[in-house]
Amino acid sequence: QVQLVESGGGLVQAGGSLRLSCAASGRTFSTYTMAWFRQAPGKEREFVTNIVWSGRTTYRYYADSVKGRFTISRDNAKNTVYLQMNGLKPEDTAVYYCALSPRGAASRSTSVYDYWGQGTQVTVSS
Repeated sequence: QVQLVESGGGLVQAGGSLRLSCAASGRTFSTYTMAWFRQAPGKEREFVTNIVWSGRTTYRYYADSVKGRFTISRDNAKNTVYLQMNGLKPEDTAVYYCALSPRGAASRSTSVYDYWGQGTQVTVSS
């Protein structure tokens, strides 16, 4: 089993920044994908970004809505993935979830992610 624990959410004014962290523990995989999704009230959970590590190469993908403002990164030594969010907008307000897929696919679908964190609230005021 894998446990994912997010932290770093909070309240910030529009234009501000936050950094989310997702610490992973438990079973490890040689190839995997970690992602951030978000879910606003009354909306479906949507893809934000993911990082695919195949052992030699790392790929990063972003939703168009956050491209150029958000950055995903990974610290292998700490088994932690980060989401640096700059230029935050009120429409970024949501619960942000960290997810892991042991398949190593660059998928934006929630269905391929087997492990999820509990979520952390991000609120951006205008």
